[in-house]
Amino acid sequence: MRVIGLTGGIGSGKSYVADRLAERGAVIVDTDAIAHEISAPGGAAIPQLVAAFGPGILRADGAMDRDAMRALAFSDATAKTRLEQITHPLIREIALSRGAAAQASEAHPYLVYVVPLLVESLAGHHSWRTLVDRILVVDCPVETQIDRVIARNGLPRAQVEAIIARQASREARLAAADDVIDNSGTLADLLAQIDRLDQAWRTS
Repeated sequence: MRVIGLTGGIGSGKSYVADRLAERGAVIVDTDAIAHEISAPGGAAIPQLVAAFGPGILRADGAMDRDAMRALAFSDATAKTRLEQITHPLIREIALSRGAAAQASEAHPYLVYVVPLLVESLAGHHSWRTLVDRILVVDCPVETQIDRVIARNGLPRAQVEAIIARQASREARLAAADDVIDNSGTLADLLAQIDRLDQAWRTS
């Protein structure tokens, strides 16, 4: 089974592309969804998060307060590193377990790991490059990313720009890509690109 690593900057449309690939039969393992699972009430990361940052980072329902944690991570590099040390190994372990189960079932034409920070991981000891056959980047101009995130999340422009600045650059993502989907055009064009890749991954 071919294994694809799907990535893209915030607002690029990678989740939409993943959903369309799922409709075509792919098994999707979304690391961002796993991140939400482990920081939900009773999630696997909660005890370590409380030990590291105190009970103040929890909401009333026992889930991690994502807004508070995001603000802390953006203002304190040490806190960001500690958060990643807690969450990234758990996310990776769960993702690979689900991917292995999907591969063993042979029920899907290919497997897609959705990894927002895939390119950022390439220089580390746990690079996703060694785990996937191809890297797919969903790409669009930075200004388009900003407009989409503002419309979707209502965040101030400065905050969106700060998030983008902390992610891999558009150029770095494109340099790492084996396949690219240009999501700056029409929906019909986007779907046509998805169909072409779906067919190529099934037959090669």
